[in-house]
Amino acid sequence: MGDMVLLPNGAEVAIINGAADGTAGWESAKTPAYAPVVYRPDHSPGDRFEEQNAAGVARLYHSSAVLLCDGRLLVGGSNPHTYYNFSNVQFPSDLSLEAFSPEYLDTSNDMLRPRILDPSPTGAPATVGYGATMVIRFLVPALARRRRGGRAGCLGDVSVTMVAPSFTTHSFAMNQRLLFLDVTKNVAVRGRAGTFSASVTMPATAVLAPPGYYMLFVVRDHIWSTATAATSTGRTGTTYGA
Repeated sequence: MGDMVLLPNGAEVAIINGAADGTAGWESAKTPAYAPVVYRPDHSPGDRFEEQNAAGVARLYHSSAVLLCDGRLLVGGSNPHTYYNFSNVQFPSDLSLEAFSPEYLDTSNDMLRPRILDPSPTGAPATVGYGATMVIRFLVPALARRRRGGRAGCLGDVSVTMVAPSFTTHSFAMNQRLLFLDVTKNVAVRGRAGTFSASVTMPATAVLAPPGYYMLFVVRDHIWSTATAATSTGRTGTTYGA
């Protein structure tokens, strides 16, 4: 019973917690899955699962995982017993929390990581209706180097995703949802090296984006930004940067 979480680039799934054999609960599992796995369904057979660095805590039955705005996973909990049992067992109940950082959050990618400038979490929120278009401004630090005499480089593949934050446990989350927004135009901002303006189209209806909270990510070549917050009201549309 590993917990499966959709990652912000929409191309990968993190499988974390659980056990490698038996069942994760009721004293059955003897081999905790310490190492998270990243699943890439679009890769060729034999190259779809990649094991990550192992954690030091056995997170078996009743563990959970939550996607954070910076793309990390907050993982916590474990109770493979009928009741809480904190002593005299191989795998005691555990109430601790820790964060897992996928490889794209490595500091070596900091200059490649997009930074959303507007709508900004520190500025005024922007409201847009279902099916309407909104402009998102973002910076790619590596492409700003032309100010020092270098070439700007290629923007590459850019997408914008909306992710409903979910509480993932017992292998999945019933409200887990990731939406790709249509990017209709993406242009460089004149006079601001490395800054781009993307026009994106919102989900058409509340059926696609039910009322609730979302995280908006800009993704460049599979590397995601820190998210800005979004709220879908289910009536007029969505407010960003709230």
